[in-house]
Amino acid sequence: MNRKSKDVYFSEIADLVSSRSTCLRNQVGAVIVKESQILSTGYNGAPKGLPHCSEVGCLRDQLGVKPGERHELCRGLHAEQNAIIQAAYHGVSVRGSKMYCTTKPCSICTKMIINAGIEEIIYNEEYEDTLAAQLLKESALVLRKVEIPRQYGRNSKKTEI
Repeated sequence: MNRKSKDVYFSEIADLVSSRSTCLRNQVGAVIVKESQILSTGYNGAPKGLPHCSEVGCLRDQLGVKPGERHELCRGLHAEQNAIIQAAYHGVSVRGSKMYCTTKPCSICTKMIINAGIEEIIYNEEYEDTLAAQLLKESALVLRKVEIPRQYGRNSKKTEI
């Protein structure tokens, strides 16, 4: 029996969570895990009850904002933010947990992750953000990149059964 590692397992779940995203630029998923149990999930999209970018268009595209810049110019929340918010909303502490993300977190999410007491970030795809990289170096956060086997990741070919 060839059993998946926990890193691959939770990374695949984060990838599945990303399929709920309504962002027109990048679908991102996040899963917060403690002691091998899922505490919370999140994907990027507009706040509850508000129109999504898939309905009204992308403000960042309209303004010509480059990836990794001006994160505040977006109607959506990031997957990492939504995962932390959902845990808080339901009264679940994330202190001492790990966060699995499909994409390396931006600087805003990195600051939230640090203050939430999350101890480790496991991500699958790079995201260039100079400030995030600096904050990660200065923090005690453990950062690891994990490759998802091609048949499971977002870049894999989808086949109908």
